[in-house]
Amino acid sequence: MSFIQCRKCSIKLENPPTARTIYCRNCHTYNMLIQTASQSSLGHNRVSRSISCSSSLMINKEISNSGCFQQRSNKRALLVGVSYKGLKYRLKGTVNDVIKMEQFLTQQRFMFPKESIRILTEDQQTAEDIPTKKNIENALKWLVDGCQSGDSLVFFFSGHGIRQPDFVGDEKDGYDETICPVDFRKEGMILDNDINSIIVKPLPDGVKLHAIIDACHSGTILDLHYIYNRKLKKWEEDIPPSGRPPKGTSGGLAICFSACEDNQRAIDTTVFSDKGKHIFSRKDMNGAMTTLFIRAVKTYADITYAEILDFMNNSISQINTKRGCLKRPSIRRLLNIGLLQEPQLSSSKDFDVNQEFKL
Repeated sequence: MSFIQCRKCSIKLENPPTARTIYCRNCHTYNMLIQTASQSSLGHNRVSRSISCSSSLMINKEISNSGCFQQRSNKRALLVGVSYKGLKYRLKGTVNDVIKMEQFLTQQRFMFPKESIRILTEDQQTAEDIPTKKNIENALKWLVDGCQSGDSLVFFFSGHGIRQPDFVGDEKDGYDETICPVDFRKEGMILDNDINSIIVKPLPDGVKLHAIIDACHSGTILDLHYIYNRKLKKWEEDIPPSGRPPKGTSGGLAICFSACEDNQRAIDTTVFSDKGKHIFSRKDMNGAMTTLFIRAVKTYADITYAEILDFMNNSISQINTKRGCLKRPSIRRLLNIGLLQEPQLSSSKDFDVNQEFKL
């Protein structure tokens, strides 16, 4: 057995005779093996070229879930759906959410190439595409690595979200918001601080990131500086009580639609589906926020950011109003009646929310 050296981390990798690419599990980089004309007749002495976002070759090539090399697009998306199979808190609609979001992004209006979309669900065939903590963090790095002016990035997450005490004083409510990978009971959650560091802070000038997070307690999951108050129709600063400077990008713009406020829960439901009567059917389950977000953008061609937010909140309010005479939120919360989530909009900059939504 011969060996090659990974171009990114320099670790020694086994080099099977027929392999064209070798995956490094240490640094999560694909190494492409190039055979020169003089070497091809001998069938050995192949040269390793690392395909990572720090490599100059990454400007022209991209690897999809299938492992195929494609021309790099200025649009890239990471879609994560965690269903927590076999656990008592399993979610039924998260994979459906990912399927719908992929269809939404690849439609003619937005034209995200399928080769530039990476999907992490428990239904994937390769170990690197299961939504573990390590895989999600590596995929987040993939999303922003090598991005340049003019790029449009999307991070979608559908799964559980949890709050935990903030010990560094950068959260106004005293809690860090987190998302839960499939192995969170063993490996822990992914904190808002970490998500910010990985996909918000590195954004260079001219790059736009849209995050769509369908999870509980997700209002400030990206730790962005501004939160939009739809009642007052203005941006409000989310200033850390510690007095630390607000977290920002490296010149780019990060925008996040989240399912609810930090102290609220988001749900899977069939109430917004065309087959809402099938309450316990997994195939008809979707996250309420995901369904309403896609419906809003599909229904109105020139919809603005503010109008998307209003559409989602108004749709949920209408459902709550129709579900009986118990209309007070405090009573509904006590009796667990209705949808108690209020979708949120946050951003790294106080941009004009009345501009058309574009990806």
